[in-house]
Amino acid sequence: MKRRKEYLIPLEKSKRVIYLEQRGKEKKHPVMATIFAVLGIVCLLYCACIALFMGYGTKFFLIWGAIAAVFAGLSLLAVHPAWLAKIPFWLKGAFVVCSIIGLLLLVLVEGLILSQFGAKAEAGADYMIVLGAQWKQSGPSYVLQKRLDKAITYLEQNPETIVIVSGGQGSNEPIAEAEGMKGYLMEKGIAEERILTENKSANTCQNLAYSSQLLDKENDSVVLVTNNFHMYRALSIAKKQGYLQIEGLSAGSYPAMLPNNLLREFFGVIKDFFVGNL
Repeated sequence: MKRRKEYLIPLEKSKRVIYLEQRGKEKKHPVMATIFAVLGIVCLLYCACIALFMGYGTKFFLIWGAIAAVFAGLSLLAVHPAWLAKIPFWLKGAFVVCSIIGLLLLVLVEGLILSQFGAKAEAGADYMIVLGAQWKQSGPSYVLQKRLDKAITYLEQNPETIVIVSGGQGSNEPIAEAEGMKGYLMEKGIAEERILTENKSANTCQNLAYSSQLLDKENDSVVLVTNNFHMYRALSIAKKQGYLQIEGLSAGSYPAMLPNNLLREFFGVIKDFFVGNL
């Protein structure tokens, strides 16, 4: 009986077969998927931390949950490129272009915001304007207390400066911000006759517009007090409204809330630019 011949595939051919089989498989991008997944988890955790531990005056922080959802979607697309292939080319192109433009705009605006982070004012101003922020049942919010404490230091060193506290009463506030601010300053030793109140404003533009009725914005020297992340926009609005001798005096802010505040301020600058406030 004849022995059956066994045919072996040459090594080179076997390599090619394996290579072709590998090429036929769905291509995955685990590195990008991991990066997007990690970014999504970080954003989601940050959103949860603000909600549970840091306290908040608005619900803007929920945007971090939305950003987390976007990263989760990108991670899934990186794992399943077949899903990505089903998306129309024009839609993918529009997403990429908008993302690039958005990132460039974010870098530019945040650079402008950071440029006024450490704003300092000269001594001897005629007036000081302290912009309002949330007033709670227990007293000033963290950011407002930072503004008031910064103002007190300047006022103690410049006894001739008159201070205008500016802010109305929001739906979640027990009293008008200006009234609470005035009481806080008086408790810290600032004489009542040095304090003027503007208690009708609901935003930064109104703060500055209504406060200008209590001084001569073209001739009086003015120090504007607000938190570091808010200073660029506040100063820009003031100059747009015709304050000719105005300087900023930046107060600090809560470090853990800074990413949220900077992102919120980015949208604030964009909005005020397009409506003509800057």
